[in-house]
Amino acid sequence: MSGQVLAPVEPGVREDATGFGLLAPDGTAYRVDLVRGVFDQDNPLLARALAGRRVVAFVSPTVDRLYGDRLRAYLNVHADPGSWSVHAVRTGEHHKTLGAAEQVCATAKAAGLDRHGVMLAVGGGIVADVVGFAASMYARGVRYIKINTTLVGQVDVGVGVKTGVNALQTKNMFGAYHPAHASLNDPGFLATLPPREIRCGLAEIVKMAVILDEDLLRTLERYPDVFLGPPGGDGRLETYVLRTSMRLMMEELCPNLREHQLTRLVDFGHTFSPVIETAGDHRLEHGEAVAVDMALSAHIARLLGLTDTDTCERIVRLLRRIGLPVHDARTCTPELMSHALRASWERRGRRLHLVVPTAPGKAAFVDELEDVPEPLLRAALDALARDGERHDV
Repeated sequence: MSGQVLAPVEPGVREDATGFGLLAPDGTAYRVDLVRGVFDQDNPLLARALAGRRVVAFVSPTVDRLYGDRLRAYLNVHADPGSWSVHAVRTGEHHKTLGAAEQVCATAKAAGLDRHGVMLAVGGGIVADVVGFAASMYARGVRYIKINTTLVGQVDVGVGVKTGVNALQTKNMFGAYHPAHASLNDPGFLATLPPREIRCGLAEIVKMAVILDEDLLRTLERYPDVFLGPPGGDGRLETYVLRTSMRLMMEELCPNLREHQLTRLVDFGHTFSPVIETAGDHRLEHGEAVAVDMALSAHIARLLGLTDTDTCERIVRLLRRIGLPVHDARTCTPELMSHALRASWERRGRRLHLVVPTAPGKAAFVDELEDVPEPLLRAALDALARDGERHDV
């Protein structure tokens, strides 16, 4: 039965019929389930995770509109009367702040949440980040559960332990490593996502394919519109993409869950993208900024001789076929991208650790700032601009 086996006996990631259990070398254990009909009255998974505790649930306004009645009906059946409440929280990067996390805590306190209670986050990555960070602070840490309703949430935020908010003009400046008591991914939520949100999730899936799994990369090249239309056939394609992405991410995170080592392959697409997002006033969504970052990193790898032209073009072409941007004229300037490199260098212990693709399914690190001199960066940005002007896919 899903949810009963928490983690492998030995450190690592174990996949089973309903999801994945992770046990990190430091003893941290958690589980991520892939389940349909999470709010169905006869689905016990969420009720089992709540375990009869007081629940304060937080949802995005969109989730409240689409699924709020079903969530309340589920809690009405599976939780004691008066022991639960549901509250909407604002979304968008502008609302991913310390003040938002403090408001979550204030709401929880007003609802009578004690040390044994549960914060329930139902929504995308921003809801999970804010509520997760609030849970890490509230009464020095309480349980929280994530129900991830976006593709980014299901393949990225929902499978890790990081929480955080933006502060000091820096993305995710304040945060904590606070594993969710349960993380539940229901593919049914994806049917109501707008195409832009699907594409943002696909950017994170492309990330994992490029650095770790050429088979997944080939699948995306064959089906760049996966999740963007009606499920193909019996849904096996979508399940394969979801499960493979989740497994790859968890396997990569597991040995270094709290990032004691700052060389992380999963940082592919996350060196330039924080500045692309913040300097552009969040005009680009996170996944879109990651796509631009991946394209730029591929060109840097090509110019450094770390990958060939075919691999670089293959990555850029896939991103464009999915409908993701590969250039942003407003932020992809030598000045801003040089600033992004230096900011990453400072954040990563004064080593650059820029992840670049070397071959399909493989990647390497460029560790020193001097390895990406300004003329090379300018040449990569010029190539990126040409990619952005092309109309062929």
